[in-house]
Amino acid sequence: MKNFTFYNPVRVHFGKGQVTNLADELKDYNKILVTYGGGSIKKNGVYDDVMENLKGKEVFELSGITPNPRTVKVYEGIKICKENDIDFILAVGGGSTLDCSKAIAMGAKTNEDFWDYFFEEKNKPTDAIKLGTVITMAGTGSEMDGSCVISNIERKKKYGYGHRLLYPVFSIIDPTYTYSLPKYQLISGTCDMFSHIMEEYFSEPDYKNTTDNISESLMKTVIDSIRVALKNPEDYQARSNLMWVSTLAINGLTATGKSSDWLSHKLEHTLSAYFDVTHGMGLAVVHPNYLKFVYKNHLEKFRSFAINVWNINPEGKTDEELALESIVALQNFFKEIGAPTTLRELDIPKDKIKEMAENTAAYKTSYSDLSTSDIETIYNNAY
Repeated sequence: MKNFTFYNPVRVHFGKGQVTNLADELKDYNKILVTYGGGSIKKNGVYDDVMENLKGKEVFELSGITPNPRTVKVYEGIKICKENDIDFILAVGGGSTLDCSKAIAMGAKTNEDFWDYFFEEKNKPTDAIKLGTVITMAGTGSEMDGSCVISNIERKKKYGYGHRLLYPVFSIIDPTYTYSLPKYQLISGTCDMFSHIMEEYFSEPDYKNTTDNISESLMKTVIDSIRVALKNPEDYQARSNLMWVSTLAINGLTATGKSSDWLSHKLEHTLSAYFDVTHGMGLAVVHPNYLKFVYKNHLEKFRSFAINVWNINPEGKTDEELALESIVALQNFFKEIGAPTTLRELDIPKDKIKEMAENTAAYKTSYSDLSTSDIETIYNNAY
């Protein structure tokens, strides 16, 4: 394994009823900005649970945060924070709400334009408003990392940004809060977390190691648990497994001793920037096709993927045959749970592929060094 330093400062309250920890977590803060999405938390009781534990605080709200959170909401949140001297941001919802909140947290502490200063110029924040989260969807894992992804629709860009100041102080993860989640979001979140694991797993070193063993176990847990959750959305154990895998998939654990890749996410970000594609659904399309493009130089890893994750019998098969079978198994799994596997299913015009490829910011990884032509090939293969 490669040398590594593991760091994660987030305090996690996991399980049913853990929202009662809010009062103690926020005892030192007075002006709270509560951020959330389209209002589902007011229908399923989560909003009431949160507000019950914010009594005595001066509470401000920012609602309407969408999937693929956009710059316009970040600017709106920054304005609220600066005008009201907000000292804590509480994100209630899924990863999009939390990602938007992280951008607000650092943007409110600078006089610079947050998009240009952080996302384009890659300057580092010197301060950020503290934040925490009550998570209502498994998928992004943003509740236990220091990163966020924001879409600039006007510029057709979707960029990620990370810094230690963006780690939440705490995250409350109650699996019962995901019971009322629409099936579409359950499926999308599952594809997202699975892709997060693969972004680390399919990177060097390829030889057997502890981190990859953990990743294989997490992937198998996702496969088993989503099948149960789709049949019974209120199966507590299945929901618990999905929530915790989602968190572990991107909190740094599966990256220890690894090179990391994340090219599939880059490929998907372009889809979202151009056509507002739901992130997890886009990943279900591009990630298998990226793997088809890079597998030949990494047969040892794909052999493990086939045998240890998909239980494919290796008898009488070459490593290349096993590799290809494993990628087919991955695509079949996405189809089984109801995710798309082609760009056509996402209603992306084929005549936009060349332009998208030209506007995808690739970089060299341990598995690939994609040219614009390579990216165009992957998109075409995904069509």
